[in-house]
Amino acid sequence: MTKATIIKMTSVGLLKAPLIQPFRTALGQHDYLENVLFTLELGDGTKGFGEAAIATHITGETLTETMANLKAIGPSLVGKDIADYLQISRELHERGPRNKSAVAAVEMALLDALTRQAKIPLWRFLGDRPRRLKTDITIVIADLAETEDTIKKFYQQGFRIFKVKIGCDKELDYKRILAVQKLAPRSAIYLDANQGYSAEETLSFLKSLWRAGVTPELVEQPVRKTDWEGLKKVTRLAGTVVCADESVGSLADAQRVIREKSAHAINIKLMKFGFWEAREIALLARAAALKLMIGGMMESSLAMTAAAHLAAGLGGFDYIDLDTPFFIKEGWEKNPYLSSCGVYDLRRVKAGIGIVPDEKMTVKIE
Repeated sequence: MTKATIIKMTSVGLLKAPLIQPFRTALGQHDYLENVLFTLELGDGTKGFGEAAIATHITGETLTETMANLKAIGPSLVGKDIADYLQISRELHERGPRNKSAVAAVEMALLDALTRQAKIPLWRFLGDRPRRLKTDITIVIADLAETEDTIKKFYQQGFRIFKVKIGCDKELDYKRILAVQKLAPRSAIYLDANQGYSAEETLSFLKSLWRAGVTPELVEQPVRKTDWEGLKKVTRLAGTVVCADESVGSLADAQRVIREKSAHAINIKLMKFGFWEAREIALLARAAALKLMIGGMMESSLAMTAAAHLAAGLGGFDYIDLDTPFFIKEGWEKNPYLSSCGVYDLRRVKAGIGIVPDEKMTVKIE
């Protein structure tokens, strides 16, 4: 008989789903969700699920590459004891340093199976209580009419934090932000340029908003990810919280932000780091008194809820950006831990991540 904690089989499939609208940013867009699903099964039949979210225009990873890597990784895990998850994680990082979404998918599946088998929710593995998380909602790059319709819809749904994607057209960006102020009164406004501006453009743009009575609570990745001097300049002069996202793709990058005071906050994403490196960066940033955002790529409820477990268990996250299920058709409605106004409440998760991939979204690969 196979020992209960031994990995006896793995499989790779696709997660595919239509979106309610194209998810446009300054770097590119998603027209639909197409990610890789990694599944493993233990000796006692316990399954764990992980998701690799592919964002080629951001990370350079591709669906073909990620699927091939996960197909190669799977057989190498068979026969290993899930209790050795940390050693497995180290080997994964050595094996796939430029395909972190694949690493994230395997680590997610390992932790899901481990905590399912132990009959504890993933957040309890990471902390002492499940903090409720209320996500912002993203206003993607679109024309003014589409933007206004989106704002009205989500405001009526109960959202009160709006993250506006900017970085392609400053005049249109300005009008779209003023639309949020008008149509979503008393709501917090975050800006995310996705590297679309220079330091000087960012500071000038913020001044024009202030003159119009708009004070964003956060500005995310205003400049190119390699423009560290520009990032530091905006951080010094912006007069609001500046969050590094694409600039921080590793623990070394996070250490540089801390050392050089390059930003006030760091966006933690499982797909950028993998699960355990994400945890280490969060703990390091928190110890250095930096603020934390929990975010993601275009992810289904599986990966989004896994990220919610990390943030809810660890605590100390100031900004929650886990809204992509709301952009997937029938996405959030099938998540039992996510409310219509964006609140993640993980207290009812009995074991693991608590999400089994929707069969309608899953395409098996032989």
